[in-house]
Amino acid sequence: MRSLAAITAFLLLALAPAVARAADPTPPPSDPCAGIPNCTPGPPSPCAPDPECPPPPPLPEVLSKPGAVSRWAFVNRRAIARRDPDPKARAVARLRLKTQDGTDEIVMVLARVTDAAGRRWLKVRLPILPNNSTGWVPQSVLGGFHLVRTWLRIDTRHFRARLIRSGRVIFRARIGVGRTRWPTPKGQFFVRDRLEGFAPNGMYGPLAFGLNARSAVLTDWPGGGFVGVHGTDQPYLLPGRVSHGCIRMRNHDILRLARLMPVGTPVTIS
Repeated sequence: MRSLAAITAFLLLALAPAVARAADPTPPPSDPCAGIPNCTPGPPSPCAPDPECPPPPPLPEVLSKPGAVSRWAFVNRRAIARRDPDPKARAVARLRLKTQDGTDEIVMVLARVTDAAGRRWLKVRLPILPNNSTGWVPQSVLGGFHLVRTWLRIDTRHFRARLIRSGRVIFRARIGVGRTRWPTPKGQFFVRDRLEGFAPNGMYGPLAFGLNARSAVLTDWPGGGFVGVHGTDQPYLLPGRVSHGCIRMRNHDILRLARLMPVGTPVTIS
């Protein structure tokens, strides 16, 4: 009888934790990575336990994608470009109505977002140093969107230019770029204006496209050292590192490009 009682007591002790676990009303924590290979769970949302926590800000709507469709707009009113889509955010640049060349100022429009007050903000590329700078401006200060499907790609290592339209290469040319001490800036830019009427056989050739890119070295040049794509009166120097930062083409190439590339075209310099 003692042996039977001891065995019964042992079984009850062994089953007690399982019974307690079955009766525990607290569910085990969920695994956000269950069934997902190579998953690393992130930190829990700070707003998860608070039903009064405001929702996260909306994601910006992408408006330009080089090689597909890009958008640009005229600057209709002077404005401050800010670091964030917020009227209290730090100012990063001033938008003006005219470029240093006297043409109407334009900006490439990258994205759009609507803030909590219902104001629409646009993220734009800026013609300032450092290169590749962007800022947010109210949509109300810009004109309507203009669409382009072209994309100019500049390869400074191999001295090549290619124009892409709707995913297809429609133009190729050998080029000259900045010398080592006056390098052509690299990054994402856009065609800001188009200038014609130069002297025959002049240093810029028959035509020039102005970019929003600027030389980080020749900052004291007239107009601020803006970089352009233009013809040349020294075609025998091309291809090579021959300029103060601009992209040079033979005159027949720049005229060919002018028939294919509109203002507002995005430009990638690598």
